[in-house]
Amino acid sequence: MTRVIGVDAYALGWVAVELHDGAFARAILATTLYEVVVNGSGAAVIGVDVPLGMMPDRWRVADALVAEQLGPRRGSVSRIPPEPVWNEPNFAAANKRCRELTSQGLNRQAWSLRRKVLEANTLWQRHPTLLFEAHPELSFRTMAGEPLEHARKTWAGQNHRRQLLACNGIDVPDNLGPAGQAPAHDIFDAAAIAWTAHRRATGEAYSSPSPPEDNGNGVYAAIWA
Repeated sequence: MTRVIGVDAYALGWVAVELHDGAFARAILATTLYEVVVNGSGAAVIGVDVPLGMMPDRWRVADALVAEQLGPRRGSVSRIPPEPVWNEPNFAAANKRCRELTSQGLNRQAWSLRRKVLEANTLWQRHPTLLFEAHPELSFRTMAGEPLEHARKTWAGQNHRRQLLACNGIDVPDNLGPAGQAPAHDIFDAAAIAWTAHRRATGEAYSSPSPPEDNGNGVYAAIWA
């Protein structure tokens, strides 16, 4: 049995969807990503919707490539600044450092993910073959064969995403237990990442860029779908 997990960051922590041979098995909530990794022992791979791997002095190629593929959903991709920016103590200092390195300012949305980004990258360094980066909108775009028209928080957008998951063998049940407390769009995002995780485990996934971008220190950054 091929067991994989897709994880999405949400306001209160992390929400994960586990698939067995590509079919829905369970959804869980966790305070830390570490909890997901520990409870997911036996998973072939775990996909996460968090940037893994930064460049030393430039923006990542992956984010620009994925944004190009998403059409009207391109705004869901934040450009990820160089690694030194994440080590600054606050947004003002990080924004200044970003301008020094790239001649451009830092996006507040990207900075708001700092705690989860640092947590995920620390785990990734320990488990480089287990964790990988995915983006739910790219996963859904790959399922549909084209960019999605409606935003993920709209009724039309959520309905379309649930249909795409079902058409790809992932039937998300109405009753998710405690995980049902998470917003619906985060559940669907985690399921889409799990779909990509199954593709990664079975050798069907592709990366943007291909091959992954080398930061010069043995770290390779890419978003998979």
